[in-house]
Amino acid sequence: MSESENSWNLLEQWFPELSPEIWQQLKEYTALLREWNEKINLVSRKDMDRLETKHLAHCLTITNILRLMPKAQILDVGTGGGLPGIPLAICYPQARFTLLDSIGKKVMVVEDMVQRLDLKNVEIRRGRVEELPKKKTYDFIIGRAVTALPTFFGWVSNKIRKGARNSPANGILYLKGGDYTEELKSSGLHPAKVWNLDESLPQAGLGEKYLIHFKI
Repeated sequence: MSESENSWNLLEQWFPELSPEIWQQLKEYTALLREWNEKINLVSRKDMDRLETKHLAHCLTITNILRLMPKAQILDVGTGGGLPGIPLAICYPQARFTLLDSIGKKVMVVEDMVQRLDLKNVEIRRGRVEELPKKKTYDFIIGRAVTALPTFFGWVSNKIRKGARNSPANGILYLKGGDYTEELKSSGLHPAKVWNLDESLPQAGLGEKYLIHFKI
């Protein structure tokens, strides 16, 4: 068995609820990400051998806790190479995803990948979250190591839609590495829940990684 086949077998063991159709699209996505990463640095080149078991697995941990109603609106801030927005859009075809980044070449790459994957539930925007229409709101705003937590919260806390029946409750879902408590000490922010991803998925060897939920 090749290293690639072994990686996908591990992922399917870790996330058994995902369908064969989803796995096929995720494989197509990682192939496109590798293709583009040869031209533009989207993911650290030293991580490419572990793309599936490190970066993709990291993003897919969200599927263990997130249950979305039809037409739920999700904003991925600082999407970079489409992580976590594209994998989540593949896993939640009933929801609508907006992928936002301020760097033009990354937006161009994500547009190409979304088009080639034929993802109809994804919109890509170039810009900063502060520049989005003030009245536009989302069920969840997701970020992956974009900036300090208090800064991210300040950018997006007024863009959360209230009252939808998703689980967990509408809010911010933030993927954070390292000690998040230091960032929150002087901010007055209190997460609704924190998941230690290395504890929930020890086989992946993610290290000190957390999924943090702020309920608005």
